[in-house]
Amino acid sequence: MTSRSTYHHGDLRQAVLAAALDVIAADGPGALSLRDLARRAGVSHAAPAHHFKDRTGLLTALAAQGYDLLAGALAAAPDLRERGVRYVCFALDHPAHFQVMFQPDLLRADDPDLLAAKERASAGLRAGIAELRDVPDPRTAGIAAWSLAHGFATLLLTHNVRDALGDRDPEEYFRALTGLLFTQQLPSERGE
Repeated sequence: MTSRSTYHHGDLRQAVLAAALDVIAADGPGALSLRDLARRAGVSHAAPAHHFKDRTGLLTALAAQGYDLLAGALAAAPDLRERGVRYVCFALDHPAHFQVMFQPDLLRADDPDLLAAKERASAGLRAGIAELRDVPDPRTAGIAAWSLAHGFATLLLTHNVRDALGDRDPEEYFRALTGLLFTQQLPSERGE
């Protein structure tokens, strides 16, 4: 029997994921080490491997968690523009998840949990596109909407639009961007 008070951990998986998010937020995904995360969680260096197998497994679990959070954020939006706003807010609220989710070289692309979570998030975007009328190519419209939201979120996270934004609210700024770039009216703008 061990005398270490940290031997038993109530939810090691969640503790390791939370510690990984802290490391990624501070130093990026390249700084992750299962051994360091085990130390932070107060468990043996082999314990995280029980849940994640390796670093790639851990990053894949973080990405799946991120896509699930994104899907939830998108589902609550009333229209495509607000889905874009929610996407930007998700990136600002979950920057470590956002960093990992879109780096496929860090992930197990065939992981069933990851694939299911990505599909839920994609369905949220497609639902916003489906609301638009007279869109000749919904797939291209979806890529355009995703590109705008993802690009703006990335610029915010990397502080590349700090001067342009000034003290303006990022959500309102994003709404203004969509108004400048897209002439297709959303159902809510047509009074529907």
